[in-house]
Amino acid sequence: MRTDRVRGDSFNGWTVKAIDCLWGLAIVLCVWGCKSMPPAAQQEQMIQDNNILVRQLTAPAFVQVWGKPAYQHSEFTPFFVMPDRTLVPRSRVPLGEAPPKWESGTDAGEGLFYAYPERGWLLVFFEDELVYREELKADQLHALGKTWRHEDRFKTRLEKKTDP
Repeated sequence: MRTDRVRGDSFNGWTVKAIDCLWGLAIVLCVWGCKSMPPAAQQEQMIQDNNILVRQLTAPAFVQVWGKPAYQHSEFTPFFVMPDRTLVPRSRVPLGEAPPKWESGTDAGEGLFYAYPERGWLLVFFEDELVYREELKADQLHALGKTWRHEDRFKTRLEKKTDP
């Protein structure tokens, strides 16, 4: 009887190779599935081309291309997670309702809102990337900005953030 066997009878050479292959495949799929953010120059070009893609752009890229937003607001924000991985801020949905096609996912954290009335865009950033965009009329964005300014008057020093 052999006593130098470390692994049991069911753990032979082909099983070890199969497990190694599965680990390799898992790593490749993980790397392939994890998209990285485009470089800053590419982001700026996308913004100049008005190619506003969610999960591909950052707030500094917008500030670099369009300048500081006319209105900026940050607050702890609950988000609806949509099937396509986009996030919809709760504040953009009527109270007591859910966005169309929403299933059940939610997320929450510090949301950064930019309003560019001259361009007609409301942009929302979460964890340093654009997660929501909405085209609105300039008067709607100005009204939203005025609401934010009113709310900001009641924030404590700890809640206030610095400008971009």
